[in-house]
Amino acid sequence: MAPDPPAGYPDMPDPWTLRYQGFDPGEEGLREALCAVGNGYLVSRGAAPESVADGVHYPGTYLAGCYDRAGSTVAGRTVSNEDLVNGPNWLPLTFRPVGGTWFTGPPAEQTLELDLRRGVLTRRALVVDALGRRTALVQRRLASQAQPHLLTLESTFTPENWSGPLEVRSGLDGDVANTGVRRYRGLTERHLTPVGQGVDDVGLLWLESEAIGSPLRIALCARTSADRMRADRVRVTTECRAGWAAHLLTLDAVRGEPVTVTKTVAVHTSRDRAIETPLRASRQLAAEAGTFAQLLAQHSLRWAELWRRCRIEADFDGVGPLHLNLFHLLQTHSEHSVDLDVGIPARGLHGEAYRGHVFWDELFVLRLLNLRFPELARAVLRYRHRRLDAARREAHSLGLRGAAYPWQSAADGREESQQLHLNPLSGRWLPDHSHLQRHVGSAVAYNIWQYYQSTGDRDFLATAGAEMLLEIARFWSSAAVHDPARGHWSIRGVLGPDEYHDAYPWADRPGLDDNAYTNVLASWVLARAQDALDVLPGHRRDELRERLALDDRELDRWQDVGRHLHVPFHQGVLSQFDGYERLAELDWEGYRRRYPDLRRLDRILEAEGDTVNRYQVSKQADALMLWFLFSAREVRDLLRRLGHPAGHELLRRTTHYYLRRTVHGSTLSSVVHAWVLTRSDRRASWHHFRDALVADLRDSQHGTTAEGVHLGAMAGAVDLLQRCYTGLEVREDALWLDPRLPSALGRLELDLRYRGHWGLTIAVDRRTVTVSLREDRQEPVRIRVRGAEATVRPGGTRRFHL
Repeated sequence: MAPDPPAGYPDMPDPWTLRYQGFDPGEEGLREALCAVGNGYLVSRGAAPESVADGVHYPGTYLAGCYDRAGSTVAGRTVSNEDLVNGPNWLPLTFRPVGGTWFTGPPAEQTLELDLRRGVLTRRALVVDALGRRTALVQRRLASQAQPHLLTLESTFTPENWSGPLEVRSGLDGDVANTGVRRYRGLTERHLTPVGQGVDDVGLLWLESEAIGSPLRIALCARTSADRMRADRVRVTTECRAGWAAHLLTLDAVRGEPVTVTKTVAVHTSRDRAIETPLRASRQLAAEAGTFAQLLAQHSLRWAELWRRCRIEADFDGVGPLHLNLFHLLQTHSEHSVDLDVGIPARGLHGEAYRGHVFWDELFVLRLLNLRFPELARAVLRYRHRRLDAARREAHSLGLRGAAYPWQSAADGREESQQLHLNPLSGRWLPDHSHLQRHVGSAVAYNIWQYYQSTGDRDFLATAGAEMLLEIARFWSSAAVHDPARGHWSIRGVLGPDEYHDAYPWADRPGLDDNAYTNVLASWVLARAQDALDVLPGHRRDELRERLALDDRELDRWQDVGRHLHVPFHQGVLSQFDGYERLAELDWEGYRRRYPDLRRLDRILEAEGDTVNRYQVSKQADALMLWFLFSAREVRDLLRRLGHPAGHELLRRTTHYYLRRTVHGSTLSSVVHAWVLTRSDRRASWHHFRDALVADLRDSQHGTTAEGVHLGAMAGAVDLLQRCYTGLEVREDALWLDPRLPSALGRLELDLRYRGHWGLTIAVDRRTVTVSLREDRQEPVRIRVRGAEATVRPGGTRRFHL
């Protein structure tokens, strides 16, 4: 990152602080997303407390797992969408000198600072009213990592050139809707309706809302107090109307003397456990909550624990975005998410893009969490296991066996992918076939096996993981059809990770045949399913086979399919799908001359009356995803198992071929290409790493971060340091290391958790790899470094020379 970012970019004066100066209406949505505070139970965008949803500002608070379903009419069709609900707004707080108007922004001067180390957003502003009265304003807010149902906002007012009564209005607003994504407007936006509000007998504000299309109920309770709360100096009144409740505090303000007002809000929902009702729980917590200073101390302590467990020391310029990405990951999914039965939304809990749905992006996140917070990874896999029956129903609806996990998942695990999508360039609604990305099931299987390899958690495998693996393997076996002409099995009518191609230009049906990534990964799943059975205790293996009616004949079919799935090649490279070589080459020079940004080439071509299906172009990595998930040797072994004598040059040729035809229309693309290029072009790899690392900080997708961060890319960029450049793999009951440091990166040191060890440290430089274990009672760890093997015992250290 350049030391002096261009105008409009945020400033990171140190690796732990994100800072914005002034006010820019065009950048406000981005700032609100990146300055959000959260704790895994909820995330609240960094909107100004005095703001409303007006096209510039967008206050939004999202509670993990809180969805609502509603119907809309689109292009003459009724469609059903399930959305992550924008919760009641806890933030509203404004002020005025008596006789003035309520402050609605923007301030005359403003600085926003997000303290990543402690999870505190601080706003310093100067407010000048119509009479020239100047008031300095300092506001701090946090979403407690210690008490996840609590949010608090501290506001300090200092009159600079006036004295007199100061009025502060602190409210709860239930009149909210989901309007944070422009292209969704015109669809059903309102998901909550207020059912009550008021002030209780001890002066606490309360507000209760319920979802329109689900049994969800949300209750908020707020306590607002001033630092000089005395009956003779502070007067408190209330105002209530449908969907709104507010305290109005009148204080005596003296020029040059600060006065502080603290608003503490408790939030509960009907999904919470161990409560009588959400409203009762919120009232009790708001009444008992400590002061801002006490809440801050507890909150900071928890963040300190999290950062110790996430330690990565890397000696390159611009490490701040690394902390920013980890910060937002830990705000979306934390220890407070574990018992909520939630997945990881692709766009975090920071906005309404993708309707808050869960995609395959967890594939990029769990690879990081497995070796940091395995309990969080296990919770995500439990979310998938609870929806196994829904995946079975989906497979059955296709006339197949096993489990077909949905491309988009939300509350109950049914397929939530859109039936239609809008091209904003043409204004046309088009059929959406993204549900044909069946490879999401293989991603679930991959996550299960990687979790097991990282933790050795055989209990999870026996109680949940193996059942999912077996049912996903059964689906792929059932989906494969035998092609007598080739002597191979084929998987037809699917989409690959590329997402651009959803049909052959010469076909009258959607879907593609024998997507290489899909087929190779399906073969891997079929092999790992057998491995999972072998790992289980004999009686548990017998129970599962009996429960699933899994006989030897079916297992023999899995072997046959898994060793004979068709994998297409052309020009000495892995084909993205069968028939790919028949597609036309795009006039790249002409299109780059006409369009400076080709990331949404699919929309550009459709608006021209053409289709991306006609061309050899990719939105993001597809066939190359194989080398993202597996080492080069593993990919060669997988292809050889399928009867293809893959050589060492295959990776280089395939990478070169597709890189020239990829527009990187997804933030995940830079992550994958950085990973794959590590083995052939480290300079290019580092370039893609830097792009991935700052994708949201710089809003590389031109406006999409305002609608929610790209959590998969954030985690994937961090994992490039954790596992890619260290060459760290977890397989065969050992840690494998094969460092490949780019020239800009001289040293890496990180702490990990592995198979019960809480203190495993890996340090890598250009000459050595050092592995250390803290003293504990766990088993020794097997380490393999470029062919050398050693066992490191607790309390020991082993250094390998490269």
